[in-house]
Amino acid sequence: MRIALCQIPVSSDAGVNLGRVRDALGAAAAGGADLAVFPEATLVRFGSDLRAAAEPLDGPFCSAVAAACATTRVAAVLGTFEPAPDGRVYNTAVAFSADGSLAASYRKLHLFDAFSQHESDLVAPGSEVVLAPLAGTTVGMQICYDIRFPELTRCLAAGGASLVTVSAAWQAGTFKEEHWVTLLRARAIENTVWIAAVGQVPDLAEKPTRAPTGIGRSLLIDPLGVVRADLGPSAGVTVAEVDLSLVDSVRETLPSLANRRHDVFGPSGVPRASV
Repeated sequence: MRIALCQIPVSSDAGVNLGRVRDALGAAAAGGADLAVFPEATLVRFGSDLRAAAEPLDGPFCSAVAAACATTRVAAVLGTFEPAPDGRVYNTAVAFSADGSLAASYRKLHLFDAFSQHESDLVAPGSEVVLAPLAGTTVGMQICYDIRFPELTRCLAAGGASLVTVSAAWQAGTFKEEHWVTLLRARAIENTVWIAAVGQVPDLAEKPTRAPTGIGRSLLIDPLGVVRADLGPSAGVTVAEVDLSLVDSVRETLPSLANRRHDVFGPSGVPRASV
Protein backbone atom coordinates (compact mmCIF):
# COMPACT_ATOMS: atom_id res chain seq x y z
CA MET A 1 0.00 0.00 0.00
CA ARG A 2 0.98 3.63 -0.38
CA ILE A 3 0.48 6.10 2.44
CA ALA A 4 0.46 9.90 2.44
CA LEU A 5 1.76 11.84 5.42
CA CYS A 6 -0.21 15.10 5.28
CA GLN A 7 1.67 17.56 7.50
CA ILE A 8 -0.54 20.63 7.27
CA PRO A 9 -0.75 23.85 9.27
CA VAL A 10 -3.99 24.04 11.24
CA SER A 11 -5.96 27.28 11.52
CA SER A 12 -8.63 28.35 13.99
CA ASP A 13 -10.96 28.50 10.96
CA ALA A 14 -12.49 25.12 10.08
CA GLY A 15 -13.20 26.28 6.53
CA VAL A 16 -9.53 27.06 5.93
CA ASN A 17 -8.57 23.65 7.29
CA LEU A 18 -11.11 21.89 5.11
CA GLY A 19 -9.54 23.50 2.05
CA ARG A 20 -6.12 22.28 3.16
CA VAL A 21 -7.44 18.76 3.69
CA ARG A 22 -8.94 18.73 0.20
CA ASP A 23 -5.69 19.98 -1.33
CA ALA A 24 -3.68 17.37 0.58
CA LEU A 25 -6.03 14.57 -0.48
CA GLY A 26 -5.59 15.70 -4.07
CA ALA A 27 -1.81 15.54 -3.67
CA ALA A 28 -2.12 12.13 -2.01
CA ALA A 29 -4.22 10.84 -4.90
CA ALA A 30 -1.74 12.22 -7.44
CA GLY A 31 0.99 10.24 -5.65
CA GLY A 32 -1.01 7.03 -5.78
CA ALA A 33 -1.78 6.93 -2.05
CA ASP A 34 -4.27 4.45 -0.65
CA LEU A 35 -4.42 6.13 2.77
CA ALA A 36 -3.76 9.71 3.91
CA VAL A 37 -2.98 10.50 7.55
CA PHE A 38 -3.57 13.98 8.97
CA PRO A 39 -2.75 15.66 12.31
CA GLU A 40 -4.65 15.74 15.55
CA ALA A 41 -7.20 18.58 15.77
CA THR A 42 -7.41 19.07 12.02
CA LEU A 43 -10.87 20.63 12.52
CA VAL A 44 -9.43 23.63 14.41
CA ARG A 45 -6.17 24.22 16.21
CA PHE A 46 -5.81 24.09 19.97
CA GLY A 47 -6.30 27.52 21.49
CA SER A 48 -9.54 27.91 19.52
CA ASP A 49 -13.00 27.70 21.08
CA LEU A 50 -13.21 23.91 20.95
CA ARG A 51 -16.74 23.74 22.37
CA ALA A 52 -18.05 26.02 19.65
CA ALA A 53 -16.16 24.18 16.90
CA ALA A 54 -17.05 20.63 17.97
CA GLU A 55 -19.54 18.79 15.80
CA PRO A 56 -20.84 15.21 15.41
CA LEU A 57 -19.16 12.91 12.94
CA ASP A 58 -21.97 13.47 10.44
CA GLY A 59 -21.58 17.25 10.77
CA PRO A 60 -20.45 19.61 7.99
CA PHE A 61 -16.68 19.19 8.38
CA CYS A 62 -16.50 15.41 8.50
CA SER A 63 -19.18 15.07 5.83
CA ALA A 64 -17.11 17.26 3.51
CA VAL A 65 -13.96 15.24 4.27
CA ALA A 66 -15.86 12.02 3.56
CA ALA A 67 -16.97 13.43 0.22
CA ALA A 68 -13.39 14.41 -0.61
CA CYS A 69 -12.23 10.86 0.18
CA ALA A 70 -14.87 9.49 -2.16
CA THR A 71 -13.87 11.93 -4.91
CA THR A 72 -10.14 11.20 -4.65
CA ARG A 73 -10.58 7.49 -3.79
CA VAL A 74 -8.17 7.89 -0.88
CA ALA A 75 -8.95 6.68 2.66
CA ALA A 76 -8.09 9.10 5.48
CA VAL A 77 -7.46 9.40 9.20
CA LEU A 78 -7.70 12.88 10.71
CA GLY A 79 -8.37 14.67 13.96
CA THR A 80 -11.63 16.39 14.93
CA PHE A 81 -13.61 17.34 18.04
CA GLU A 82 -17.00 15.94 19.03
CA PRO A 83 -19.35 17.32 21.70
CA ALA A 84 -19.18 15.34 24.96
CA PRO A 85 -22.17 14.90 27.30
CA ASP A 86 -20.54 16.78 30.19
CA GLY A 87 -20.02 20.02 28.23
CA ARG A 88 -16.45 19.20 27.24
CA VAL A 89 -15.44 17.75 23.86
CA TYR A 90 -13.90 14.50 22.70
CA ASN A 91 -10.55 14.68 20.92
CA THR A 92 -11.33 12.23 18.14
CA ALA A 93 -9.47 10.58 15.28
CA VAL A 94 -11.91 9.65 12.54
CA ALA A 95 -11.23 7.18 9.72
CA PHE A 96 -12.97 7.26 6.34
CA SER A 97 -12.69 4.57 3.68
CA ALA A 98 -11.86 5.44 0.08
CA ASP A 99 -15.58 5.39 -0.77
CA GLY A 100 -16.25 8.04 1.87
CA SER A 101 -17.92 5.73 4.38
CA LEU A 102 -17.10 6.01 8.07
CA ALA A 103 -14.71 3.17 8.94
CA ALA A 104 -14.09 3.94 12.63
CA SER A 105 -13.61 6.69 15.18
CA TYR A 106 -11.30 6.77 18.17
CA ARG A 107 -11.59 9.12 21.16
CA LYS A 108 -8.25 9.96 22.76
CA LEU A 109 -7.69 7.87 25.87
CA HIS A 110 -4.78 9.72 27.47
CA LEU A 111 -5.30 13.45 27.97
CA PHE A 112 -2.34 15.81 27.97
CA ASP A 113 -2.30 17.00 31.57
CA ALA A 114 1.45 17.50 31.53
CA PHE A 115 4.12 20.11 30.73
CA SER A 116 1.84 22.86 32.16
CA GLN A 117 -1.04 21.89 29.85
CA HIS A 118 -4.44 20.70 31.11
CA GLU A 119 -6.24 19.11 28.20
CA SER A 120 -8.81 17.55 30.53
CA ASP A 121 -10.20 21.00 31.34
CA LEU A 122 -11.80 21.03 27.90
CA VAL A 123 -11.56 17.42 26.68
CA ALA A 124 -13.29 14.31 28.01
CA PRO A 125 -11.39 11.00 27.75
CA GLY A 126 -12.43 8.17 25.49
CA SER A 127 -12.85 4.63 26.79
CA GLU A 128 -12.19 2.23 23.91
CA VAL A 129 -9.24 0.91 21.94
CA VAL A 130 -10.06 1.04 18.22
CA LEU A 131 -9.00 -0.91 15.15
CA ALA A 132 -10.12 0.21 11.69
CA PRO A 133 -10.31 -1.74 8.42
CA LEU A 134 -8.60 0.69 6.01
CA ALA A 135 -6.93 0.34 2.61
CA GLY A 136 -6.95 -3.44 2.80
CA THR A 137 -5.33 -3.80 6.22
CA THR A 138 -6.07 -3.49 9.94
CA VAL A 139 -5.07 -0.10 11.31
CA GLY A 140 -4.74 0.85 14.96
CA MET A 141 -5.48 4.46 15.89
CA GLN A 142 -3.76 6.70 18.45
CA ILE A 143 -3.56 10.42 19.19
CA CYS A 144 -0.43 12.30 20.28
CA TYR A 145 0.13 11.79 24.06
CA ASP A 146 -1.06 8.18 23.69
CA ILE A 147 2.38 7.14 22.47
CA ARG A 148 3.79 7.66 25.96
CA PHE A 149 1.66 4.69 27.10
CA PRO A 150 3.15 1.55 25.50
CA GLU A 151 0.29 -0.72 26.55
CA LEU A 152 -1.98 0.91 23.96
CA THR A 153 0.24 0.08 20.97
CA ARG A 154 0.78 -3.43 22.36
CA CYS A 155 -2.98 -3.87 22.62
CA LEU A 156 -3.42 -2.74 19.01
CA ALA A 157 -0.67 -5.06 17.76
CA ALA A 158 -2.07 -7.98 19.75
CA GLY A 159 -5.46 -7.22 18.20
CA GLY A 160 -4.09 -7.57 14.68
CA ALA A 161 -2.87 -4.13 13.62
CA SER A 162 -0.11 -4.13 11.01
CA LEU A 163 -0.09 -0.32 10.88
CA VAL A 164 -0.66 2.20 13.67
CA THR A 165 -1.51 5.83 12.92
CA VAL A 166 -0.61 8.58 15.37
CA SER A 167 -2.26 11.95 14.72
CA ALA A 168 -0.58 14.67 16.76
CA ALA A 169 -0.10 18.31 17.65
CA TRP A 170 3.16 17.60 19.49
CA GLN A 171 4.14 20.59 21.57
CA ALA A 172 7.55 22.20 21.26
CA GLY A 173 9.80 22.17 24.32
CA THR A 174 13.08 20.97 25.78
CA PHE A 175 13.77 17.40 24.64
CA LYS A 176 10.18 17.11 23.32
CA GLU A 177 11.22 16.47 19.72
CA GLU A 178 13.68 13.81 20.88
CA HIS A 179 10.89 12.18 22.88
CA TRP A 180 8.61 12.15 19.83
CA VAL A 181 11.10 10.39 17.58
CA THR A 182 12.33 7.99 20.26
CA LEU A 183 8.89 6.94 21.44
CA LEU A 184 7.57 6.37 17.92
CA ARG A 185 10.56 4.24 16.95
CA ALA A 186 10.27 2.27 20.20
CA ARG A 187 6.56 1.56 19.61
CA ALA A 188 7.39 0.26 16.11
CA ILE A 189 10.29 -1.91 17.27
CA GLU A 190 8.68 -3.49 20.33
CA ASN A 191 5.47 -4.32 18.47
CA THR A 192 6.97 -5.02 15.01
CA VAL A 193 4.40 -2.78 13.29
CA TRP A 194 4.48 0.10 10.85
CA ILE A 195 3.93 3.52 12.45
CA ALA A 196 2.56 6.47 10.47
CA ALA A 197 2.75 9.52 12.72
CA VAL A 198 1.60 12.92 11.43
CA GLY A 199 1.84 16.21 13.28
CA GLN A 200 0.68 19.75 12.75
CA VAL A 201 2.95 22.63 11.88
CA PRO A 202 2.05 26.14 13.09
CA ASP A 203 -0.10 28.36 10.91
CA LEU A 204 2.09 31.44 10.59
CA ALA A 205 -0.94 33.61 9.75
CA GLU A 206 -2.43 32.96 13.21
CA LYS A 207 -1.65 34.78 16.44
CA PRO A 208 0.79 32.91 18.70
CA THR A 209 -0.74 30.72 21.40
CA ARG A 210 0.56 28.71 24.36
CA ALA A 211 -1.58 25.80 23.17
CA PRO A 212 0.15 23.00 21.22
CA THR A 213 0.38 23.82 17.50
CA GLY A 214 2.86 21.13 16.52
CA ILE A 215 6.50 20.75 15.54
CA GLY A 216 6.00 18.76 12.35
CA ARG A 217 8.44 15.82 12.15
CA SER A 218 5.84 13.50 10.66
CA LEU A 219 7.41 10.06 10.38
CA LEU A 220 6.84 6.75 8.63
CA ILE A 221 8.64 3.99 10.54
CA ASP A 222 8.94 0.34 9.59
CA PRO A 223 8.63 -2.70 11.92
CA LEU A 224 12.39 -2.68 12.60
CA GLY A 225 12.31 0.97 13.65
CA VAL A 226 13.84 2.33 10.44
CA VAL A 227 12.56 5.81 9.55
CA ARG A 228 11.35 5.59 5.95
CA ALA A 229 10.09 9.19 5.71
CA ASP A 230 10.64 12.33 7.81
CA LEU A 231 8.90 15.57 6.82
CA GLY A 232 10.95 17.84 9.07
CA PRO A 233 9.46 21.14 10.36
CA SER A 234 7.69 22.46 7.24
CA ALA A 235 4.26 21.87 5.76
CA GLY A 236 4.03 19.26 3.02
CA VAL A 237 2.60 15.99 1.76
CA THR A 238 4.82 12.96 1.20
CA VAL A 239 3.64 9.65 -0.28
CA ALA A 240 5.66 6.54 0.59
CA GLU A 241 5.42 2.79 0.10
CA VAL A 242 4.39 0.56 3.01
CA ASP A 243 5.29 -3.09 2.46
CA LEU A 244 2.87 -4.86 4.79
CA SER A 245 4.54 -8.23 4.14
CA LEU A 246 7.49 -6.87 6.11
CA VAL A 247 5.45 -7.27 9.29
CA ASP A 248 5.29 -11.05 8.84
CA SER A 249 8.91 -11.41 7.77
CA VAL A 250 10.20 -9.33 10.70
CA ARG A 251 8.08 -11.32 13.12
CA GLU A 252 9.57 -14.57 11.82
CA THR A 253 13.06 -13.29 12.61
CA LEU A 254 12.15 -11.27 15.71
CA PRO A 255 9.12 -12.98 17.32
CA SER A 256 8.89 -10.66 20.30
CA LEU A 257 5.09 -10.72 20.29
CA ALA A 258 5.05 -14.52 20.19
CA ASN A 259 7.67 -14.70 22.97
CA ARG A 260 5.64 -12.73 25.50
CA ARG A 261 5.31 -14.35 28.96
CA HIS A 262 1.55 -14.71 29.28
CA ASP A 263 2.07 -16.95 32.31
CA VAL A 264 3.69 -14.05 34.18
CA PHE A 265 2.03 -10.94 32.79
CA GLY A 266 -1.25 -12.31 31.47
CA PRO A 267 -2.57 -11.78 27.95
CA SER A 268 -1.91 -8.44 26.32
CA GLY A 269 -5.55 -7.29 26.15
CA VAL A 270 -7.46 -7.65 22.93
CA PRO A 271 -9.16 -4.40 21.89
CA ARG A 272 -12.79 -4.18 22.93
CA ALA A 273 -13.80 -2.48 19.69
CA SER A 274 -14.36 -4.88 16.83
CA VAL A 275 -12.92 -4.41 13.36
